[in-house]
Amino acid sequence: MDQVRLGATGLHVSRVCLGMMSYGNDSDRPWVLDEAGAEPIIRRAVEGGITFFDTADVYSQGASEVATGRLVPKFLSRDEAVIATKVHGQMTPGPNGRGLSRKHVLAAIDASLQRLDMDHVDLYQIHRWDPHTPIEETMEALHDIVRAGKARYIGASSMHAWQFAKAQHVAERNGWTRFVSMQNHVNLLYREEEREMIPQCIDQGVGVIPWSPLARGFLTGTRTREGERRTKLEHLEDALAAAELSLSADELERLEEPYVPHPVLGHE
Repeated sequence: MDQVRLGATGLHVSRVCLGMMSYGNDSDRPWVLDEAGAEPIIRRAVEGGITFFDTADVYSQGASEVATGRLVPKFLSRDEAVIATKVHGQMTPGPNGRGLSRKHVLAAIDASLQRLDMDHVDLYQIHRWDPHTPIEETMEALHDIVRAGKARYIGASSMHAWQFAKAQHVAERNGWTRFVSMQNHVNLLYREEEREMIPQCIDQGVGVIPWSPLARGFLTGTRTREGERRTKLEHLEDALAAAELSLSADELERLEEPYVPHPVLGHE
């Protein structure tokens, strides 16, 4: 497994990142594996060279972060592991229990670290744009989290390119920490991010971490219109093998040819 730099940073991550949304005890989502079921997958991921693990506070209301914090250290030292999580969604009752206000962001990082049983995360990401909070408030709070040592880097996820540019400009203008990565919706069935966001990231040296790269199983035949199936060890084996795959120009053209443009999805 190649270790690549995340954007223009000095941080090295495995080319394949293991999303942890599918793991955690007592989830109300029927396709989520409990920790006992997830452990062999995490073990094989580490054996295959994966060092990068991505979760979020809202995944199974924190259970994914708990599972990440319990399982990853069984197979990988904290110095080797790159742990990413996110903030934005509703985690406690009331309007202050969600969004990107200073109050919620500062509370959310502490809650995430407690669930992970860690003193810092390597990448702290805003899960979505918050139209109700000034971006200056959010960026300063994220900067304070980095300065406090609770996060090494910050990233963003799923927003319009103009919003991302505005956030980066606000940070640069005030001498605050800038986003080093963008986790956005990209796969062969949804390529609208290629219009503006990905070119912007390339131009600015921002790392791109696609979410749902296989369209939640539609592209592999493991998910049907009738419902989603559980994550399995063989799915991980396919992902590890994909990191070694090289496609010819003709193969790429054949994969891209059927694409039909879509309305923008996944920003809300």
